Parts: sequence; C-alpha cells; structure tokens
Amino acid sequence: MQLIIDIGNTKIKFALFEGQTFIASGNGKVSDLNSFIENKNVANAIISSVAKSKKVEKLLEKHNIDFLNLSYKTSIPITNKYKTPKTLGDDRLANVIGINKLYPNQNCLIIDCGTCIKFDFINSKAEYIGGGISPGLTMRFKALNHFTEGLPTIKSQEIDFLEGDSTKNSILSGVVNGTIAEINGIIDQYSAVYDNLTIIITGGDANFLVTKIKSNIFVNSNLTLIGLNEILQYNIKK
Repeated sequence: MQLIIDIGNTKIKFALFEGQTFIASGNGKVSDLNSFIENKNVANAIISSVAKSKKVEKLLEKHNIDFLNLSYKTSIPITNKYKTPKTLGDDRLANVIGINKLYPNQNCLIIDCGTCIKFDFINSKAEYIGGGISPGLTMRFKALNHFTEGLPTIKSQEIDFLEGDSTKNSILSGVVNGTIAEINGIIDQYSAVYDNLTIIITGGDANFLVTKIKSNIFVNSNLTLIGLNEILQYNIKK
C-alpha cells in the first residue's frame, strides 16, 4: 500500500492507495496519522508540504515506511512547461498529474476552489502549460471587511438574486455571482482556444459552485491525492 500525505497550514490530509485504487482517507494531526496507519501494510509514502515536517518523517521512519518528499526536482510523469517550477504549488502540480491519469490524451482544465481559485491546464500531449490564480470565496469576503471601514465579514451562502437589497445581500451578490461569472468566463476563454475540453472542479467550495457553472463539468474531491499517488508510483517504478 502507498500512503499519501498532504501537509497544509492547519492540518494534515492523508490517504491510502493499493496501486491506483483509493482505499481510505482522513485528516488531522500527526497523532491521527499514526492511528490511521497503525497495523497497515504500508510500504511507501509521499509527503507534500508547505514546510518540512520532522514529526511526520520520524513517524514514517518509526513504521519503517520509505518516503519521498515532493519538490520541484522530483521526477514526474508529464512535461512541465511552467517557467518557474520552483514556485509552483504541489497541489497544482498534483492536480494536473491526477487529471492526466484519469483523462489521458485530452485537453483538461482543473478548477481548484479553495483558499484561492486556481485554474490549471494540461494539453492532450501531457504538457502542463500553466493557468491562473485568483482569490477564493472566503478570501473575497474577508478582503471587503479588511480593506473598508464599514463592510461586515459574512459567510458564503446560497443565493437566488442578482440585486442585493441590503449591504449583506449586496456583498453576497457581488462575491458569489462575481465568482461564478469569473469561472464561467474563464471556461469560455479556454473552450474557445482548445477543442474537446474536459473540465474538473475540486477543492472545498467545489460542491457549492458546481451547480452554478453552465458548462459540463465533473467534481472530483480526491484529485490532488490521485495526482500525488501517481507521482509516488512513477518514482517507485524508476
């Protein structure tokens, strides 16, 4: 079995794969990871992290698990044409590798809706070209409060109106409808350039946004994990 570890700013996400088959996932602290892999036959692991975690590495060593720390120097099963690979986020790289595995030989656009909204494109030749980054829903709501004197911080919620009849509803309309318009507009631009475009949406706000997007689009909440597993397997075989 392979262990996938994605260390973020606040918590650790982890998953088990048997070959290419997803087995289970969880999240939490190092102690939760320890419980997750206890008595599991894990041979290899990959660590994707915003910063090195010695505690996680020591835990894997304790369980005699060989591990790979993902970096821009790690061998990958696609061609990366990004001009600054050292600055490319692990999640963006993993997403394009994941979608290339699921939909090989296709032009694919990934929309990752989390803290930021990230658009990433990989072509039918398995060449990662790049994409775009803009603020996510929560960041937009917080920015309106932070950079003004009188606007409150509110949370995202379902709306069915265009014209906000109060300050709260005006913010909701601007942020939610604006985000949807942005996503639809970006999809239209990619669709105008690339034929037979496959579109996947992932991330924490994916389920909230997907029903409002006009294009034929698929949700895959495990895309980053699938991509990290592909990177790990590729390096194991090498």
